[in-house]
Amino acid sequence: MTLPRRAAPSRPGARLLIGLSAVAAIALGGCRRDEVASAPPPPVTVTTVAVQPQAWTDTIEALGTAKANESVTLTAKITETVRKVNFSDGQTVAAGDVLVELTSGQQVAALAEAQATARDATRQFERQQDLVRQGTISRAVFDTAQATRDSNSARVEALRAQLADRVVTAPFSGVLGLRQISPGALVRPGDVITTLDDISVVKVDFSLPEVHLAAITPGQTVIARSPAFPERSFEGRVLSLDSRVDPVTRAFQVRAQIPNPDGALRGGMLLTVGVLRPEREALAVPEIALVQVGTEASVFKVGEDQRVAQVKVVPGARRRGVVEIREGLDDGDRIVVDGTVKLRDGTRITEAAPAGTAPAASAPAGTGR
Repeated sequence: MTLPRRAAPSRPGARLLIGLSAVAAIALGGCRRDEVASAPPPPVTVTTVAVQPQAWTDTIEALGTAKANESVTLTAKITETVRKVNFSDGQTVAAGDVLVELTSGQQVAALAEAQATARDATRQFERQQDLVRQGTISRAVFDTAQATRDSNSARVEALRAQLADRVVTAPFSGVLGLRQISPGALVRPGDVITTLDDISVVKVDFSLPEVHLAAITPGQTVIARSPAFPERSFEGRVLSLDSRVDPVTRAFQVRAQIPNPDGALRGGMLLTVGVLRPEREALAVPEIALVQVGTEASVFKVGEDQRVAQVKVVPGARRRGVVEIREGLDDGDRIVVDGTVKLRDGTRITEAAPAGTAPAASAPAGTGR
């Protein structure tokens, strides 16, 4: 027997069933997205430090010119030919060393003659001195012998002075410059022979605005640097201040003295000079913790709930990797150092390493404000 065939569902009923299934799927997906959106974001891993007061030394910077402690250009005093040169370029000499000898044969002979005459005059004076005591000769004859003796002695001294002018010696210890003469050359008064500089100590002259006049005193420490030695610094002391302020520039001159035992610094060099002011206490943070947007600066301060708040600060003086904070932070505040680019106001954080304190300030390298 043949069973009757079931009737197929109508086309409108099938469409309704499919639509209900789609609505249910969309609603289920929306619930899941709401659950994901409502879940709190994971904390951001950062590094923090605690802000604490530390010793801070402000620096007043200027550009200065190095000068030798003693410097002279050696020249001839008379017109004469050079007999002998006793130095070479760049030689280190001591005070009194003979550098150049000029021709002096005639003066040497004249000196020998004058010395012989002076000795004879002295003997005559001594004889007549005994005779005048005995009353054998008159006082006038004795006075003539005394005058002759004194005249001959003076002539000897004059010839010795002439010989001294024919010998050029080092007036002080130092380093010679380039030789400008040769043996046999004729030199005249004012002709340059060489230069002599005492660079065991270097003087540095620089100008500062008058606003710093009360802050500079003799004895303050200065740190000088030269482009010729970028890895070195030279420490010295303020030697003196000029007695006047320039009425045009409103600046005053300062002279510092820097020991230079190895002769690295030379006269005429351009130096960056920093005058260290008295030490004080300041709040300072690593420079990478500072978020700079235009003219405004801020840091991310960590709260008790491990959420950060972006607070505005007023930075002060800067030095190598460290910046002074004048306003916006207090002693003991904890700030984010590394990881600030991932933070927003209110972001939860977690420590990447055990918390420390702000690093101590390094040697001054910037301009104190």
